[in-house]
Amino acid sequence: MTEKIALVTGASRGLGAEIARGLAADGWAVAVNYHADTAGAEAVVASIHAAGGRAVAARFDVTDEASVRDGLATIAAQLGPVDLIVNNATGPQPMMPIMEQSWEHHLDQLRFFVKAPLLLLHAVLPDWRARKVGRVIHIGSEVIDIGNSNFAHYVSAKGAMLGLTRSWASELGPEGICVNLVAPGWIPVERHAGTPEQEYATYRSLTPLRRQGSPADVAGMVRFLASPAADFITGQTFSVNGGRTLA
Repeated sequence: MTEKIALVTGASRGLGAEIARGLAADGWAVAVNYHADTAGAEAVVASIHAAGGRAVAARFDVTDEASVRDGLATIAAQLGPVDLIVNNATGPQPMMPIMEQSWEHHLDQLRFFVKAPLLLLHAVLPDWRARKVGRVIHIGSEVIDIGNSNFAHYVSAKGAMLGLTRSWASELGPEGICVNLVAPGWIPVERHAGTPEQEYATYRSLTPLRRQGSPADVAGMVRFLASPAADFITGQTFSVNGGRTLA
């Protein structure tokens, strides 16, 4: 395809890193966003360069308006104006009983799953409208269908992200802008190191495909939704969880 510019937030490791590498393999120039892990982001960029792709590390806080504005301007100067945003960044996800969950715990999750996507959309939308381009892919979660205990602050914020997807798709569709959500299951990444094997085994036993997903499984769906093959798809949720949420 003609090279376009993708921004993947929280892409220094885990799902974001795999998504960034996958989009680069499909011909996207990729801005690898991160907040603190410089070494990780630079390693992702180096791996993309080694494979013949184009990428830059983009350090900025996706929850801060001025930081987002400056970050997008830097990306535009280095690569070009962003055509695709993959909202993957997340913060800590502590599990705790309802009576321990404060409003601040809920706000912590909403900052990543509602505020950050909104700030990023605000930063690019005037340009997208002028060029009649644009695509947003949110990384949601199966938890909004499962309703995990001790996780209401996270689950409700991911549910709000689903609401964004549907409303944005409806409002922006007439301008040719597509908005979709990918809802992974439990995909082991670096932050899950040390998880007892029994927890994995229990999860697999509840999954029709009887296996854990991989970051490549999620990246594959993102790559499809970013491609011309998905030009007529918007406002939809795509579960990537081996059938875990079958009714």
